[in-house]
Amino acid sequence: MPVLVITGTGTEVGKTITTAAVAAAAVAAGRTVAVLKAAQTGLRPDERGDADEVARLAGIVTATELARYPEPLAPGTAARRAGMPPVRPHEVAEAAQKLATEHDLVLVEGAGGLLVRFDTEGGTLADAARLLGAPVLVVASAGLGTLNTTELTARELRYRGLDFLGVVIGSWPTAPDLASRCNVADLPEVAGAPLLGALPEGAGALTPADFRAAAPSWLAPRLDGTWDAEGFRGREAPLSWDGGPG
Repeated sequence: MPVLVITGTGTEVGKTITTAAVAAAAVAAGRTVAVLKAAQTGLRPDERGDADEVARLAGIVTATELARYPEPLAPGTAARRAGMPPVRPHEVAEAAQKLATEHDLVLVEGAGGLLVRFDTEGGTLADAARLLGAPVLVVASAGLGTLNTTELTARELRYRGLDFLGVVIGSWPTAPDLASRCNVADLPEVAGAPLLGALPEGAGALTPADFRAAAPSWLAPRLDGTWDAEGFRGREAPLSWDGGPG
């Protein structure tokens, strides 16, 4: 798995922090890692972007972004409004392939969800993943509504013939409600793919040293971690037969 594409079921689901955790776990396992942000929106040129945040938290990684647009919009819209060239799927794939010749693992982080448009031709992160032949990791939220968006994303991945690696919960609440606890069991069912981790709420606020030390415990062995889905479900999401707390 020299290249892994990381997308979300939407915005603000913890995609960047999950990318940082995957990077930190891989570095801890002795792998060289690069992070490629396909398109950064909503930031000035002098502000730190998502790739920079991944590098801050994860440690020694190569951080690269292909394009940056000032308004917090979909990349294609932001590029058009700024009068700037859009980033195109083949450019994402070419940049990732080049990084893969120099690193053990390249993490390609998208913007928003799988089908957010990069350009006026409708190019998306899914197109970049197809060109790369790379597996896709989906970051989902924990609570109510996540089953629908996760299943829709999973169906689109399969429709396009892409390799769906699994799902990570981007922010597991300190006090999970009933929906969140039920979703631990339901997410892999609707996705048709394994649950590969759960990051604790507020993980991005940890010091970089604490983040790096803890990251492997949030991710399954497939992502260089030690997290166990069944153990997590029994500990964090026990339910009795009547649906009440176990």
